[in-house]
Amino acid sequence: MLRRHLLAATAAGIAAPATLRAQAAWRPDRPVTIIVPWAAGGSTDQMARIVAAEVEGSLGQRVVVVNQPGASGSIGTRNAMEAAKDGYTWAAGAAVDVGCYKVLGLLDTQLSDWNLFFAVANVNVLVANPQAGFRDFPAALDALKTRGQGIGIATAGVSSAGHNMMEALRAATPGMQYRHATYDGGNPAMIATVSGETPLGAMLLVEAAEMIRARRLVPLAVQSDNPVTLAAQGNSPAIEIPSVRRWVPNMPAPLNYFGIWCPKGVPEPVVATMTNIWRTTIANSQRLKDYATSRAALFTPIYGQQAHDEAWKMVRQTAWLYFDGGKARVSPDTLGIARL
Repeated sequence: MLRRHLLAATAAGIAAPATLRAQAAWRPDRPVTIIVPWAAGGSTDQMARIVAAEVEGSLGQRVVVVNQPGASGSIGTRNAMEAAKDGYTWAAGAAVDVGCYKVLGLLDTQLSDWNLFFAVANVNVLVANPQAGFRDFPAALDALKTRGQGIGIATAGVSSAGHNMMEALRAATPGMQYRHATYDGGNPAMIATVSGETPLGAMLLVEAAEMIRARRLVPLAVQSDNPVTLAAQGNSPAIEIPSVRRWVPNMPAPLNYFGIWCPKGVPEPVVATMTNIWRTTIANSQRLKDYATSRAALFTPIYGQQAHDEAWKMVRQTAWLYFDGGKARVSPDTLGIARL
């Protein structure tokens, strides 16, 4: 049902008004920059580099991906926000981060400040180092309930997908605790778990997929309504990862949308041109479809108001999760973010 809903939503997003086609096209005369506010190799970096390669041909200009990690992604995002509003500087990442930076006191911006263009939706996964002794999710959960403060869990940092997953799990599981080990991106967090620097890691499945296939990580549970199957690849068979809701039925599992965005206020031809590219090139990108299939992500080429409305579901859930967990600097209701 989820996939049918997304296909219907995507089809609706692809249908653009004729006025967009009538507007003057934007033809950049120098390279366009996409700032990835996380370390190289993580989910945002993976997605952004594919999008950049797909967009280049339509723009007739190079699209350069630049990594600027730090402060849970807010440094790179601030640089994109403060750049000249001419369409030459974009940010990439998870929409929930942009939607919650103001709640966390990291950056004075909200989801509605940006022109949104999404490529994929990702799910979170809890993984274990094979030597850590956690063979399934119940074993890890029992340990987190009894000695959680001594168990390090690697994530890409405060407000990252993995951190959001662990906070949602803690809110839904009385008595559960953990020691938050922060890194500058999902790839460094994955490497820390593989090396045994931390026994557990919480990250996006797209970041952990290859190490799960190589049996360097044990997949314990995904934050999804249903189990997720990691497709067979080479000598690795298909791997079904159970849903965390099998054991914690009240844990929310909203979709986590990833894409690129530029600030509101850029010239309208920039937005119109990118919208047309999303309707044609991105919506039919075999590279993005293959990437999503191989990493158990969902191909979701949506943009504009539809993108905002879909991402808003996770923003609302996560903003109040931060508030209830004592991590918010600003109450979500003062920003127009109502409780679900």
